[in-house]
Amino acid sequence: MTLKKSKDIRELCYPFIYERSPLCDHEIITDELCTTLGGAIYELEGDERFKDIYDFLCELQPKIFHLNASIRGKQAIFEEQIEWLAGYFDRYQQEIAGRIKGFVLPRGPRPVQLLHSCRSLSKKAIRAMVLVDAEGIEVPDVLHRFANMLCNLFFRLTVVINGRLGIMEPEYVSKSYKSKSPSKLKQESAKKVV
Repeated sequence: MTLKKSKDIRELCYPFIYERSPLCDHEIITDELCTTLGGAIYELEGDERFKDIYDFLCELQPKIFHLNASIRGKQAIFEEQIEWLAGYFDRYQQEIAGRIKGFVLPRGPRPVQLLHSCRSLSKKAIRAMVLVDAEGIEVPDVLHRFANMLCNLFFRLTVVINGRLGIMEPEYVSKSYKSKSPSKLKQESAKKVV
């Protein structure tokens, strides 16, 4: 049986909810991203330690809805938005320079948790764009680049917030992949110096 739209508008949450294309999935994921980001903004509001982050996220949030509609509708994310985002990326990367040397366990207060969720939702949005593209629907190149940078920037913001609060993320060493933990790398380089 094929599910069909109800004729009662009260029973239809989104005009494209029944389409089979992953484009609708992209739109739902980016909607969730925008909502989750709104929660992080709320959590940071009024805390002077994070005013710069709060102001940045307030300016970013509408761009998430631009990302949402830029495939089905008129494109609203362009190279200028990537350059704008890159400026914040570089700023916050500089603040955390040398702090993270490998994988960490995502921990921290509520705004950090919400930003980690935004990071994951950015990945889901990229994956949805990959599927949309695979169906032959044109995805402007700038969109997946913007979402990739968002993902990486959200991670950096979690480290910035934790750092300003004096919280250190515990390192994570995978048992599935060959990698050396930052502490083992330090031990090995100390042995080489001796």
